[in-house]
Amino acid sequence: MDDGSPTRAQRVAARKAHQEGNLFGRVQAAAMASRRQSQRLLERAAGLSITEWRILWDLSEAGPLSVQDMAQIQRADHSLISRALPGMREKGYVEVLSHAGDRRESLIGLRPAGADAFAKAAPTMQRRRAALAEALSPEGLAQMIAFLDQFDAYLDTPIDAFIPQEDPQ
Repeated sequence: MDDGSPTRAQRVAARKAHQEGNLFGRVQAAAMASRRQSQRLLERAAGLSITEWRILWDLSEAGPLSVQDMAQIQRADHSLISRALPGMREKGYVEVLSHAGDRRESLIGLRPAGADAFAKAAPTMQRRRAALAEALSPEGLAQMIAFLDQFDAYLDTPIDAFIPQEDPQ
């Protein structure tokens, strides 16, 4: 007996169609898909995690850095980087160096094994970036970056702007 109510499949399809326009959900889903793809590529190419890759990449291109430097570059929480470093030291990828200007601060340096791991994964990750640039076109990629910059700026809006203030009576 059909009472005219939508089926579960219809309700799911309608809700999914509605959520296609939810930028917050779409950005999160895209980021998760990107992480899955990166992790599969890095594991196959060099047995690296995404965090290990990003640390090795930063050190390869910028030289010794502090954990805070890398967190700022990667737009990541410094604890994520800090948690990866002991394992990377055990693998011989990185070393802790004293900061010449401030003995209280340590810098992380790249060791030969880390440079080798980076060199092993770099061609795969370069092909990935090149394929994205080709899929979106250089103009499309630049436009997407500009949109993400606008979205980042929006996300800096103080939360008080979204919470109604109670009327003092």
